[in-house]
Amino acid sequence: MFERLSRIRLLYVVLAVLLLVGLLPLGLAGVLLSRRSAEELRAIEGRYQAQLVQDKARQIELYGQRYRDVVSGVARAFEITGGIHLLADPGYDARLQRSLQDDPNLIALAICPVKGEVHRAFQPDLIKREEVDQRVSDVLARMSTRGVIISRPQIIRSGQEMGLTIAAPVMNGDQIVAAVVAVVSFQEVFKVVKQSSTKSARELLDAGLPVVFVVDQNGRAVAHPDAAVAFSERPMTDLKVVQDWLETGAQVQSALAPFTLERDGRVSPMLGSYATAALDRNSLLGVIAIQDEGAAMTSVRDMRNQVLFISLLAAAFVLLIGFYFAEKLTRPVRELAAGAHRIAAGDFSQRVKVLGRTELGELGASFNQMTDQIERFVSDLQRSADENHELFLGTVKALAAAIDGKDPYTRGHSERVSRFAVVTAQGLGLRAEEIEQIRVSALLHDVGKIGIDDRVLKKPSALTDEEFEVMKTHPQKGYKIMSQIPAMRDFLPGMYMHHEMINGGGYPQGLSGDQIPMQARIVSVADTFDAMTTERPYQHAMDLEAALTRLKSFVSTRYDARVVAAFIAACEAGRIRPGVTRVRRNGTNPLPLSSSEPLPDSLLAVS
Repeated sequence: MFERLSRIRLLYVVLAVLLLVGLLPLGLAGVLLSRRSAEELRAIEGRYQAQLVQDKARQIELYGQRYRDVVSGVARAFEITGGIHLLADPGYDARLQRSLQDDPNLIALAICPVKGEVHRAFQPDLIKREEVDQRVSDVLARMSTRGVIISRPQIIRSGQEMGLTIAAPVMNGDQIVAAVVAVVSFQEVFKVVKQSSTKSARELLDAGLPVVFVVDQNGRAVAHPDAAVAFSERPMTDLKVVQDWLETGAQVQSALAPFTLERDGRVSPMLGSYATAALDRNSLLGVIAIQDEGAAMTSVRDMRNQVLFISLLAAAFVLLIGFYFAEKLTRPVRELAAGAHRIAAGDFSQRVKVLGRTELGELGASFNQMTDQIERFVSDLQRSADENHELFLGTVKALAAAIDGKDPYTRGHSERVSRFAVVTAQGLGLRAEEIEQIRVSALLHDVGKIGIDDRVLKKPSALTDEEFEVMKTHPQKGYKIMSQIPAMRDFLPGMYMHHEMINGGGYPQGLSGDQIPMQARIVSVADTFDAMTTERPYQHAMDLEAALTRLKSFVSTRYDARVVAAFIAACEAGRIRPGVTRVRRNGTNPLPLSSSEPLPDSLLAVS
């Protein structure tokens, strides 16, 4: 599973490369273009706002200057005509009232002599007499010089309108003899800030359009697209751009002031700018413009969305086309990889099918040709290996037969022990490689007897203690002979240790239990069984039942219980039959050995 996870299919690599090459430049260009567009648009919006508030401020100044000139002109007219004696004319008040009709922005006009009665004219549907008198009183209280006085815009409560109060003195030499006071509508300024739009301030912000409004030197709104904001005299100092204007005042003509504003529960970046409209040196108004930057950047957001949409379409197209061509490109590679796996597993029955005139087609043909060559080479090697193995087994069998042939009573002994050991190993479920090692080890288990003197080896009677000790040296002799051959290393345990006992009473090393290799345990049981079931000069051959009973009696002392159990199971299954050889030597009869007597050590040494 981990190998499968760690392996990356070439198809995915090709698709990834196609996506990377196809989409990365497009996406990067889109991001850079949108970012550049956002910066340019932000700069354009900033310049537009700065120009907008400057234009609005100049319009307000021109509006104020217009009526400043009107009031000043009336005052100068009185001065030129020699004073205010014309006020005594009975028709003067009527003419003064008609002058208001000629200019709808004039809400009230009053001539206030220092000594004498005040003459006033006003539009009664917009302002009451009391409010006119109050405004006149306020502005006259501030008049002390020759200059024109302009008050901050104030609400006309009776007419729900905003108005400016402008006053100019009438001089007689250095003395003020009267004052001309006018109440001018601020409605034209409201029209200026609404910018011919019927939308509310909220709707303008949502649409990404600038909202322009006017504040006085206290930060209170005096003109706003939403008239209710101005009429409520709401302070706008919660906006940072208004705070910035209040701090700079008339020192800065116009400036940009980006800030943030919480709208609908979220903080939105805003574009802000301000400019100063000077009605006079003591009456300054701030023209403020604010704009939701996010809404203003809608076009950039739309551009990014379009880039994303185009990128997704391009990705889908690249995936479809790329998958088709990548599949055609990677299928031959997969075929070659599968063919290589089959060859590695030893399967040469199939050939890869890679067609085409490209290099991959040539590679497929070369791969099939290589497979043919490898199959021939492997076949030749296998045949040579089989021949070498057969030659090896034949040599081993010939050697074993030569050793067994020294004594007519042991002729065929090694071959039978080998067969018994193989069947037992199969019953134990050992691997084929181990079984083959046991086969050869059993064939050669008595190879050391080649170094035993024939007088001892072929003695027709029981061995003496001295002869027995000589006979016990055959495992070491066999080990010494075969250990010199590197190819025999895997077969040495059965040759060297097949006379060891589970209880440690065996030889040549006195090993016990699990110290004895399984190969030696199996050969030991097979060797003893054949010795018990064949005729020897010193014993009669036992029948199968007696031999198996005797083997059982040696379990856990001489033999491994599992090996004996597997051996007996093979006998009961008919896979093992004792080989009986009845040969007489020099007319002597074999020594009798009842099944109830213990197996002598001399038998173990000779077997």
